[in-house]
Amino acid sequence: MEKKSGIVGFTGLFRESVADVKEGSKVVFTGSVAVCTPFIELLAYTVRDRGFEMLYVPRADAKEARKIKEIANVGYSVVDEKGDPKNPDAVVVLGGLAMPKFGCPPEDVNRMVEAIAVEKKPKIIGVCFMNIFEREGWDKKITFDILMDTTMETVVK
Repeated sequence: MEKKSGIVGFTGLFRESVADVKEGSKVVFTGSVAVCTPFIELLAYTVRDRGFEMLYVPRADAKEARKIKEIANVGYSVVDEKGDPKNPDAVVVLGGLAMPKFGCPPEDVNRMVEAIAVEKKPKIIGVCFMNIFEREGWDKKITFDILMDTTMETVVK
């Protein structure tokens, strides 16, 4: 287990988790609508120099796949342009999906991965906050190759 802190620790560990994914590969992110999107865009920015084709699949519904693109003077954003999530080299599952109010069952994620992994098994990376995958039992239902958990703490002064 490796432990780092802050935003740089979070983004750095993600970058390390995809270090073995070849440059130019397809990376599919899946997460809950609105809640996960900003984190997906941050993580996409983190690997901007890897030449990845990146897509966002809301709520593990592959029919809704959208491209993630760099927008000048803005950063990386999910855009309203359909994309093909088939044959990804990596699938990044965000923890918002495990939140009862915002997500979907873990079986939906497994079905999505099976449906889009036509030629090869992708690397499955879990990215969550506050131990949500373990609290909801997803770590027992999805075979993560890597599971990143981040704890946030907020102080009002």
